[in-house]
Amino acid sequence: MPKRKRMDGWDGAFGPFDDEFAELRERMDRILERMLSGELTEATDPLTYGFSMRVGPDGAPTIQQFGNAVPPQLAEPEPPTREPLTDIREDKDKVTVIMELPGVDKEDIKVMAEDRDLDVEVDSPDKRFSKHLDLPCGVLPDSAKANYKNGVLEVVMRRAGPKRKRKAVKVE
Repeated sequence: MPKRKRMDGWDGAFGPFDDEFAELRERMDRILERMLSGELTEATDPLTYGFSMRVGPDGAPTIQQFGNAVPPQLAEPEPPTREPLTDIREDKDKVTVIMELPGVDKEDIKVMAEDRDLDVEVDSPDKRFSKHLDLPCGVLPDSAKANYKNGVLEVVMRRAGPKRKRKAVKVE
């Protein structure tokens, strides 16, 4: 008679983890088989994914994801679009956006500033980055200055003054 494993409280709580680990192991085995068969090579772009956390001026934490979490199709002729790691620094009179764009030429960087938005795109033969930012406050787009050095893009914009509200005035 086969020996039967006794289920206790720990097995019930951690049983789903065993299933997830088994599935992860199967996925890793399939990737390893593809690498050994030559289907995947070292030339395949690496996958990146992470989180950046900062505390804003109001004391509230902001958590931001970055990277290319979806693996590129191997047959795709162009590189995948990546989302760069970004930080926004807000001062009294200006907003500074710092973005990591390693391995690109500054001629390939396109920056578009609007009242509360900033779009950055890089489209070169071997690297593609794209990021849309909702800025924490209004800025003056004409004041934007961008500097790219050692793989880091820095965009500085002056804050827009407070918008004046319209008020209806009763005529007597």
